[in-house]
Amino acid sequence: MDLIFATNNAHKLKEIREITGQSLHIIGLKELGFNVEVPETGSTLEENARQKAWFVFKMTGKNCFADDTGLEVEALDGRPGVYSSRYAGEACSFDDNIKKLISELNGIGNRKARFSCVICLIRDGKEHLFEGRVNGIILQEKRGSDGFGYDPVFQPSGHRQTFAEMPPYLKNGISHRGRAVSKMIRFLRSG
Repeated sequence: MDLIFATNNAHKLKEIREITGQSLHIIGLKELGFNVEVPETGSTLEENARQKAWFVFKMTGKNCFADDTGLEVEALDGRPGVYSSRYAGEACSFDDNIKKLISELNGIGNRKARFSCVICLIRDGKEHLFEGRVNGIILQEKRGSDGFGYDPVFQPSGHRQTFAEMPPYLKNGISHRGRAVSKMIRFLRSG
């Protein structure tokens, strides 16, 4: 099955393809020559995922899905949350976001956090939502070189490695995005 992934983020596209393997043929927006900025103005992960998926579906008329992901830190009242990718500003880098996060947690003992991912699938004009979560802690310094975003400082519960230290198959088997995508794949296989 061909399925458009409504993202311009090359890291997410690569990760989704690793998760889905041969079960789906994932097509990125760039492969379609789709160079329009996909809107992301919602105040929740669900709103953003829905907004992006419907935008691409209306532009292409093809089955597609979008995700939105957020890191929710308990001691920061759930921040950065929906603003995770632009936490340090609109044109910030992954490192900028991590530096801001570590700075805000300086001296705070409670390092509990969770990653949440919401996927909105538009199939034959109907919307379906899937959610994945993983709990963990935020470390005081970066470890590992794989992954992207907050992966170098997020250590999932029950593991000694950060997401950035894990091989992709291990991270994708336990991650928020991996869990949400697995639910979507099960749904697509069921009919």
